[in-house]
Amino acid sequence: MPADAVRADIRHFLTSRRARITPQQAGLPDFGGRRQVSGLRRSEVAQLASISVEYYTRLERGNVGGVSEEILDSLAGALQLDDVERAHLAALVRAASTPHRSADRDGGTSHVRESLQQILDALTGAAAFVRNAHLDVLATNQLARALYEEALDTDDQRPNLARFVFLDPRARRFYRDWEGIAHDAVGSLRTEAARTPGDTDLADLIDELATHSDEFAIRWDAHDVEYYRSGQQRFHHAAVGDLDLDYDALEIPADPGLTIVIYTLSPTSAYADVFLRLRANAMAGGNCPG
Repeated sequence: MPADAVRADIRHFLTSRRARITPQQAGLPDFGGRRQVSGLRRSEVAQLASISVEYYTRLERGNVGGVSEEILDSLAGALQLDDVERAHLAALVRAASTPHRSADRDGGTSHVRESLQQILDALTGAAAFVRNAHLDVLATNQLARALYEEALDTDDQRPNLARFVFLDPRARRFYRDWEGIAHDAVGSLRTEAARTPGDTDLADLIDELATHSDEFAIRWDAHDVEYYRSGQQRFHHAAVGDLDLDYDALEIPADPGLTIVIYTLSPTSAYADVFLRLRANAMAGGNCPG
């Protein structure tokens, strides 16, 4: 990522974060009257972060050389950044400081060790797959193949979940909370883009999605970031119907950039029968009636 692009990302990220906070939310007095900016003024952010307005203005313009961790922490507190946003800002600062550094991880790797596939296959009561940081699905177990049948049905060499979400109309039916998964997908890619500013494959993917999907482009311009860690996903499977599953996304320390995503279901869940039908479908290797 060129240095100018990194500085622009810092500018847009900081301005979008201060635009979402009202003086009341920041604990500042509101003297009434018409405000010319949405959210906080630069002077108010500087006051909250205990830095000068001139210094904050320089930071917001992307001139972050020499900024300390203490200043970043103060800025994160002033802008009410969560842990993901704080880490994202730090990654952008690193990228701006060393714009030509080589990536310290391969977020687009396609290699999956045999032992990882063995782990997937051993998880017979869960749907599990390995993806990289570009959201390419690299390996699955039997149940995940049945669950993600439509997403994996692609002419691409490697199925990509972001392409499925934004470029395949079936995704809006498959994900019952499409808005949520769309937000998470964009946030994950933006987080990775800051981590690996020199990743041209990721840049190409982002350009492709922004060109062909207005929904993606709008969300990308919002500069929201996200880690896909744990929660519940609401599906509508073409063969078995509605299904709510718990998920956990586990990064693999031995393979930076790779993540195992595991879907499970409590035996007492209202969707237990549906999950059993999905397992039967997986074992049969075909569609089963809903």
